[in-house]
Amino acid sequence: MDILIAFSAAGLYLLALAFIVPGLSHHNGIQSRPVLISATAAIVLHVVFLKDLILGGVGQNLSILNVASLISLIISVITTMAMLRMRLWFLLPVIYSFAAINLAAAAMLPGAFITHLESHPQVLLHISLALFAYSTLMIATLYAIQLAWLDYKLKHKKLAFNPNLPPLMLVERQLFKIILVGYVLLTVTLITGFIYLQDMFAQGKTHKAVLSILAWCVYGVMLWGHYRQGWRGKKVIWFSLIGAFLLTLAYFGSRFVKEIIIGH
Repeated sequence: MDILIAFSAAGLYLLALAFIVPGLSHHNGIQSRPVLISATAAIVLHVVFLKDLILGGVGQNLSILNVASLISLIISVITTMAMLRMRLWFLLPVIYSFAAINLAAAAMLPGAFITHLESHPQVLLHISLALFAYSTLMIATLYAIQLAWLDYKLKHKKLAFNPNLPPLMLVERQLFKIILVGYVLLTVTLITGFIYLQDMFAQGKTHKAVLSILAWCVYGVMLWGHYRQGWRGKKVIWFSLIGAFLLTLAYFGSRFVKEIIIGH
């Protein structure tokens, strides 16, 4: 039953793509209503699937694939809600594709990493903040990639008019707003980690703290450079990508090796 729900949700994400992708290569506007209906239905089924997968047994099953699917759900919810106000059409195919892939992987490659957060609400708060910080900064990373693509097309005069394409300056402004939100969330995440996690720098976990702090420094320097020194363009894009890479290593590095490669 869980597999059926997962693949139904994945199918609805792909249906949303079928309404988006044709419009990206034409000058016609994309109809947001069918995209919104398909994506919303996919998100509802995604929630149902993850509820059973993560909360269906004793404790909470936070295996790497379950967490990855949860992050893709958060990103899908945020971007779908923003769809009607912001032109995200070039980002949504990537976001919905990852959501569908993560759903299929979580359904077909079940793993177990059982925690008991019900007895540690402060740890639940920390993990929730970490998930939202990571999701927000991953959306910012997609924005940075879109910004690089738009900049390249404009400089090489290969950008044809498309009503679904956002202006370059608008993308840049939105990028910094999203990074600022993600940076605040990451800051609070680190603060709660220092306060509530006594083993934050314990053996086997030190790399998570160190890499997260390094990512925090990278984003901090980038925001300082933009607002105080006027940094834009390639420098900002590279800082965004480096910060995202460090955070991904921090959140998933050792867990990926243990759960996927070694199989423990």
